Amino acid sequence: MSTRDQDERIELLQGTLDLLILRTLLLGPMHGHAIAKAIEFRSDEVLQVEQGSLYPALHRLIKRRWISAEEGTSENNRRAKFYGLTAKGRKQLTLQTSKWEKLAGAIAQILKPAEQEGKS
Repeated sequence: MSTRDQDERIELLQGTLDLLILRTLLLGPMHGHAIAKAIEFRSDEVLQVEQGSLYPALHRLIKRRWISAEEGTSENNRRAKFYGLTAKGRKQLTLQTSKWEKLAGAIAQILKPAEQEGKS
């Protein structure tokens, strides 16, 4: 990966990562590496998920009972843990999505005047 590509990638905040994991698992159960790759792919490689952030987030979500984990075999025939969204996790996804949209809207409102001020 080029330096420019690395500069354009963004590391995620903890709460945001939880939301993205829940949304990704809405597609169906996945192992950790597949979750990270799905987030990266769906963000056009802008968002990166490091193992040091991903696995603590998965453990946190299991503890909250928002996701479950089962042993299985990956597509390359290796043992892997597959994570799935629980009913409680689906409710949390709806709640967190609403909060995220409200937050993003508020930030957009604050940034919008700055764009208009710059045009003067």
